Amino acid sequence: MTIGADERNTRIYAIYVISVLAFFLLSYLIPLGARPLAAPDETRYAEIPREMIDGRDWTVPRLNGVRYFEKPPLGYWAGACSILVLGENNFAVRFPSALFTGLSALALYLAVLKSCRRTCDESGGVKAVSAAFVFLSCFEVFSVGNIAVLDAIFSFFVTAAVLAFFIASEEGHGSSREKFFMAMAGAFCGLAFLTKWFVAFVVPILSLCAFLAWEGRRGDILRMGWIPLLAAALVALPWSVLIHLREPDFWKFFFWNEHIRRFVAENAQHKEPFYFFFAAAFATFFPWTLALPAALAGIREEVRARSMRGRLVRLSICWFILPFLFFSLCNGKLLTYILPCFPPFAIIVSLGLANTLEKNGKSTLFDTGAACSAVISAILSAVFLYVQILGYNGHRIYEHMFDTAAVSAGLLFLTVFFVLSMASRNAWNKIALYAAAPLLFFFAIHYTIPDAVIQTTSPGVVLQHYMGKSDKSDIIIADGDSAAAACWYLRRDDVFVLGPPGELDYGLGRDDSCSRSVDEKAAADIIRKNRGKVLLMATDDNIRRWYGSLPRPLPAAGESNAGYAVFRY
Repeated sequence: MTIGADERNTRIYAIYVISVLAFFLLSYLIPLGARPLAAPDETRYAEIPREMIDGRDWTVPRLNGVRYFEKPPLGYWAGACSILVLGENNFAVRFPSALFTGLSALALYLAVLKSCRRTCDESGGVKAVSAAFVFLSCFEVFSVGNIAVLDAIFSFFVTAAVLAFFIASEEGHGSSREKFFMAMAGAFCGLAFLTKWFVAFVVPILSLCAFLAWEGRRGDILRMGWIPLLAAALVALPWSVLIHLREPDFWKFFFWNEHIRRFVAENAQHKEPFYFFFAAAFATFFPWTLALPAALAGIREEVRARSMRGRLVRLSICWFILPFLFFSLCNGKLLTYILPCFPPFAIIVSLGLANTLEKNGKSTLFDTGAACSAVISAILSAVFLYVQILGYNGHRIYEHMFDTAAVSAGLLFLTVFFVLSMASRNAWNKIALYAAAPLLFFFAIHYTIPDAVIQTTSPGVVLQHYMGKSDKSDIIIADGDSAAAACWYLRRDDVFVLGPPGELDYGLGRDDSCSRSVDEKAAADIIRKNRGKVLLMATDDNIRRWYGSLPRPLPAAGESNAGYAVFRY
């Protein structure tokens, strides 16, 4: 009995859906609570929502009880809701990042599915799922989607805004559906603004204006622009007015520090050269970097197509290139900034590879890319085993056999699946096997963070000993790098900050909070007046630096590792 094309596509579609759901659960959701929180980012995005809940103030973000104006509140609101539902734990703190990464994948699926159905593509469902699969299997998407930062939340709202506007552009001129989707696009922009400021408008405006110009619809830039801008303003306005009434200095700090200084000033935060993102692209877009030539070969016919799918591809090209160049031109750079470029990359790769491989199930360009990926992962595996077995300068990455075995299995899985993808003669099997290749490595890495990394990035390892053992009468002192962690693990918002305040500089500079910023002499005075009631939390380097300036800690009253130390005085 011969299986019909529809039945075959339905079967492939079902397998793809199950594969992507399993990939998401095993890579993003199930292991979320396995690792301790990393400082300063994860402890910050844990503590600010905790203080919102504890202080019942959802308007003014606070860290350690002082004003913290580096970001708007929506990301903190998401974290607070997660903590209220799931409790104060590592899983709850990271859950919003994983959730919004999954929602970004869902948005890609829906957009590609709609464009393929408009084109009467029988395999459109599989192509839609493959776009989500490509997105979720990129190394940067995985990395950001598993840590407590705001970038995954922000990227989803930007992705939803761009795709909603694209759907609006496909509806009838002046129709109610066009206006509805334009309003949706604006609302998502407003939510993105409430997550990470005015950069929320940069990606959609650059991408959509270039797309409309490419389509010969320059007049629509103004005609279609006012509804999204109005909707964005209506979404952002209530909190924007409320924060101004509560904190009149807020907008001045926010504009100069978070936009001018962070991105374009000579002393911009995280200053990197223009080519920074280009140099990192191979690793961040891996494993799809080496599959890109095959995808580009298959996308050429889509670029010229007058169908909705062709227009989606043209939008994706604008959406990928222009924001990537914009962030490259900014002085301040972090790898997380280019996360909004990954959804259009996934669309281009999935549709391009589908066109390349559907014709005969084989592509020399794709097979060469898969072979190169297999070689790279095999080399990484060999180097890892060499360092782990023989050591490098007397050091090994792991102390325990389980960690070595888990990482080795993940790298072997990566290599084998690249080889299987290359050997397969079925187009959809090739894409699915290639996308699934990082699965075991992604899962294992949650449980195998090297001890040296945990010691230098996770103060909770030493602070957990004091959870529930420190009463409210204790005085907590911490350095700027450890303050958020001390607040989170000890459930306090009144920590004295010793030395440079770092990210708390603005809040501790206010008149009502400046007494909480202390130097070594003031810290020594506090200790002498409160013997037996002072806990000092700091990096190991700072503890050594301050050792001669502070009184001696109580005997056998401390916890320390290679990264952080806690002592009672």
